[in-house]
Amino acid sequence: MSEDQDFSQFIVQIKRKTDIDLSQYKEAQMKRRLTTLRTKHGFSTFDLYYQALEQSRALLNEFLDRMTINVSEFWRNPQRWEVLQNRFLPEIAKAGAKPRIWSAACSTGEEPYTIAMILSEMGLLERSSLLATDLDLGVLQKAQEGIYLERSLRDMPKTCRSKYFKESEGAYAVSETLKRAVTFRQGNLLYDKFESGFDLIVCRNVMIYFTDEAKHNLYHKFAAALKPGGLLFVGSTEQIFNPSQYVFETADTFFYRRL
Repeated sequence: MSEDQDFSQFIVQIKRKTDIDLSQYKEAQMKRRLTTLRTKHGFSTFDLYYQALEQSRALLNEFLDRMTINVSEFWRNPQRWEVLQNRFLPEIAKAGAKPRIWSAACSTGEEPYTIAMILSEMGLLERSSLLATDLDLGVLQKAQEGIYLERSLRDMPKTCRSKYFKESEGAYAVSETLKRAVTFRQGNLLYDKFESGFDLIVCRNVMIYFTDEAKHNLYHKFAAALKPGGLLFVGSTEQIFNPSQYVFETADTFFYRRL
């Protein structure tokens, strides 16, 4: 079996086993990442590696962690969060009694907890609904535990650090108030049917790893999940160049409003 056939067969097997379609990710990046993981364990082919995944839950969990992108920090790109807080969240709060917000691909929780802190500072947390989803159960568990190293907090306002975190032996534990405010749930962006009626969807620094076709389909799904006038907030490398094809208009840099 050729190297390309070996990886193609692995894609089919993984989709059958986990419902994750690796063909929807940029192949060169994903293949490089998984080849490194496979060879680390001494498997010369993806066929042998898959056989091992079938037998070992630990290997499977490691695979799931590696193929998902788990790089996150609080207030990543602070200026964009300031725009959300100062311009868009007041608009959302004024328009509806209970803002519905979704942090899609939330990783280890820094993003939804950032949203929760902003809502709390604005006096909106108790009247808001905040959902956070990710494909990886391992990172969701870390998010629910809410324990972070100081480097994740480097862009956070000092007032929020002291108000919402308790330090212990160099680690920071998020407050129970914020934990209770976020509903964490496993979700597959590429295949799940989305809920609807969201005022704001935050999905940042994830879509850059998907193929153009996968991104195209996902933008349509996000649009359908938003209320008219609802906002999609994307990452700093994920500008939508023709938003009107997805029934969006540009509201600000990296913010798109559903028409």
